Amino acid sequence: MAGIYIHIPFCKQACYYCDFHFSTSLAKKDVMIRALKQELHLRKEEFKNEKIETIYFGGGTPSVLQTNEIEHLVEAVYRNYKLVKTPEITLEANPDDLSVNKINELNDSAINRLSIGIQSFFDQDLKLMNRAHTAEDAHSCISEARKHFDNISIDLIYGIPGLTNTRWDENIAKALSYNLPHISSYALTVEPKTALKAFIEKGIIPDVDDELAQEQFYMLLNKLETEGFVNYEISNFGKEGYFSMNNTSYWQGKKYMGIGPSAHSYDGKKRGWNIRNNSKYIKSINQEILPLEEETLTITDRYNEYVMTGLRTIWGISMMKIQTEFGNSYYEYLLAQSDKYIKEGLLYTDGDILCVTKKGKFLCDGIASDLFMIKLG
Repeated sequence: MAGIYIHIPFCKQACYYCDFHFSTSLAKKDVMIRALKQELHLRKEEFKNEKIETIYFGGGTPSVLQTNEIEHLVEAVYRNYKLVKTPEITLEANPDDLSVNKINELNDSAINRLSIGIQSFFDQDLKLMNRAHTAEDAHSCISEARKHFDNISIDLIYGIPGLTNTRWDENIAKALSYNLPHISSYALTVEPKTALKAFIEKGIIPDVDDELAQEQFYMLLNKLETEGFVNYEISNFGKEGYFSMNNTSYWQGKKYMGIGPSAHSYDGKKRGWNIRNNSKYIKSINQEILPLEEETLTITDRYNEYVMTGLRTIWGISMMKIQTEFGNSYYEYLLAQSDKYIKEGLLYTDGDILCVTKKGKFLCDGIASDLFMIKLG
């Protein structure tokens, strides 16, 4: 089984914290859609022996597309690839795009899962991040979407400068009031070359408080667990039967194809990425040249990737897999490196599986990096 990710590189406006690839001009939208369909055709042989179980529209802001444009892209996938009977087809969407009419149209389309970028239910947070929607937009779109879609996820951000624990608790309560089956939540990260980074350096916006972000992560974790959510990946909480198939496939090392400028691909042995430039991407595709760079992963690359993705999930790291797939030297190294974290109560073993404890979850990426192999392979 495999997945297809389609990157829609357009946004109405730039959020201050975002470092993803996008343009705020829609002038090239029509030619970009044609190029995306052409790339799907050009690369169909890569997955000729695979069945597609997920299609994911990410970005950027995919919901800036008209519903018929989304449908044309889905049709291009069906025309060029073999799919399972009922693939998960997710559309990332912003609340300001989800009018009543748009939701009705999407309900009649092939889209069967919405991932809505709420981020906060408070206008002061949304303004600080330069989001295009309001708190009222967030309420309206979720209320309407719940009438038509069963499988809905929303994104929330914690660690926002000025976000108190009291207001964060209200954010969580508001999210739970909609009886949603999935919530993704991320700490606000200050990325290089973003407006947020510049504003913090100039003193316009306070810096992120890592200790407060950690407190807010555990507030979220504790509350959602009591409400029946499973924290199946550090940033993702789902009710049983509503885990994101697309994201889960990434963490479990399944193959995926990235379509569009800046999109990444993975086939188990190689990783590839498209050029991060809309005009150059379109020109190359029009010449039937894939604007794709690739690297073949070494055994050490694959070990490190498995450690990083496995540790972030409830499925953990299989020590047997480490030994059989990567060899005894990697197995012994992982045993040695993980020992101190087990003693500190940050990692634990459950039979063959090495997992992060609740105490260690917020520190997971740092722990994983200390388990990486840097010399072999």
